[in-house]
Amino acid sequence: MSDATAAGTDADPLGPGSMLHQLTRQTRWGLVATRAIVLEAAHPQIGAALITNSTFVAHPWRRLRNTVLSAQRMVDPDARVRQREAARLNRLHARITGTDVEGRPFNAADSEARAWVVATLFESTVTMCRLSGESLDGPTLDRLYAEFQSFLALMDPYGGKLPPTLREFWRYYASVVEERLENTEAVHVVLDRLFAQVPAPPLLRDRPAVWAAGRALAGPAATAIVVASLPEPLRARLGLAELPGTRTLMHAAYLSTRLATRVLPEAWTRLDTVMTMLDPAYAPQRNDDVPAGAPAPEGLRALDGLRRGVSKAGALLRLLTPDPETPAAGDAATRSAARFFSEVLDQTGDGHLDWPDLAAMAREIATRLDLDVQDEDRLFAAFADWWRELQKELDTDGDGRITGHEYAAAAAAMAGSALIRIAEVLFDVTDTDDDQVIDAREYRALFRTAFDHDPGGGGEQLTRGEFVRRFLGFMAGRRHSGVYDQMFAQS
Repeated sequence: MSDATAAGTDADPLGPGSMLHQLTRQTRWGLVATRAIVLEAAHPQIGAALITNSTFVAHPWRRLRNTVLSAQRMVDPDARVRQREAARLNRLHARITGTDVEGRPFNAADSEARAWVVATLFESTVTMCRLSGESLDGPTLDRLYAEFQSFLALMDPYGGKLPPTLREFWRYYASVVEERLENTEAVHVVLDRLFAQVPAPPLLRDRPAVWAAGRALAGPAATAIVVASLPEPLRARLGLAELPGTRTLMHAAYLSTRLATRVLPEAWTRLDTVMTMLDPAYAPQRNDDVPAGAPAPEGLRALDGLRRGVSKAGALLRLLTPDPETPAAGDAATRSAARFFSEVLDQTGDGHLDWPDLAAMAREIATRLDLDVQDEDRLFAAFADWWRELQKELDTDGDGRITGHEYAAAAAAMAGSALIRIAEVLFDVTDTDDDQVIDAREYRALFRTAFDHDPGGGGEQLTRGEFVRRFLGFMAGRRHSGVYDQMFAQS
């Protein structure tokens, strides 16, 4: 395998020399993650968890970014980072349980389902190599499979396992595709929403109509590529026809990503570079870990170089196209209760507010800050208290969930004592050095942007009182906040 040579050791198969460590940082591995998510969504337990508890319906790209980030942490050169991420995933999955529409129970910590997740990543990686024209010899394929077995063992040491040999794996994979996968709602949500909500690149962020037109053309093509790469029995079960020409398009997509990986500078084809550029919160900034006067890391230089280029192109585009209509006075400061409910509170996109929506907010914060177990438990407990308070104040019909109408009728109850407690806990877990202010580094860890990119952000630090005030103002629906919108409301 020419593009990702195996160099890991038996003692540490997920170490810095592993194939997975290299592959998960290449842009083309995004093809793997996207295809694998479709295969996972067809599993009845995973599909039910995605529909009822995940943000994939309303915020598919945020969910995909977090998936990629988690995979990279799981193969980090530092074993402590890998162990920490595995523990975080176990806590996250243990909180996701319920029943599907047919009354069947699901549990995100189910060992068989977790084994299938890793199986889809392995098979999709092999498929990526095959469709890219790469040959995997026997020892290389064995090495790659061993790394994925170690990946699963790290995540679920006492539970599910992949078959011991590759020959047995392919029989297992075919059996699951033929006998276990279903035509779930989650599959169609992923295919319908993922490429329909791709965030605009920096060049087009000020031209949403232009980006929407381009996305309307490219989105169906990207979906067709994913569909064409799926196993034929699954496509038939899902009722997904392979359109003429899509196989050629699929091969071209895989071959071009491999070619880009081989010929372009490595910093340009890093997956985190591309995902960061597509993150609406992205803004160029200096890395606080780099001493003053020292050169910035290659990845940061690449991001800033790309940003300078697209800024020049964006200036030209603004000269050639008319400005969008200016919002009416007051529109930027307030949003209707209905919009706030649908854009911020309804994280799972099912039209109601219930515990999975607030748990999704807590998960997003915990993922960004990479919280340890004590801080994560405090955060989830604070959100759970808020949910109980909301039920008491807003759930007028007692059905265990809150409708947009119930929220709008009593939105003032949002800023109760439990929400204040969330703000206090969020400040505490963000203030990692316990100096009672949020500095630039801590702010960037939470919001993925710098102070000077938050309108009205003020100086280079936030006191506890100001941090709480801003959080309450946003969560009570009284004021817009670009950084909180990027965290909770954008795709």
